[in-house]
Amino acid sequence: MSTVYIIQEMGRHVRSAEKFGDLKVMLPDNKQIVLSAGPLTFKLKQELKNFSDDDYLLLMGDPTLIGVACAVASEINRGKFKVLKWDRDEKTYYSIEIDIRG
Repeated sequence: MSTVYIIQEMGRHVRSAEKFGDLKVMLPDNKQIVLSAGPLTFKLKQELKNFSDDDYLLLMGDPTLIGVACAVASEINRGKFKVLKWDRDEKTYYSIEIDIRG
């Protein structure tokens, strides 16, 4: 079964992403990287340890945390990860596959 990893809870309605998999929020909305990235990077590594080709990142929250989550997912999954992009006009999510190795 696929998982949609929501990087940070932001109080937005994301239930329509459920068609891509089970929703899992990784960080609450009050977390930000300010002085030390270590603790939150460790937390994201723990949350994404089973990330696979079947899973998705829903890119919501602090841009720094989004960058770290993409890097971690890529590292765990051989340079590949999928993200869900919201289309405001169509009011739906689209899957985008990324392979940083080629």
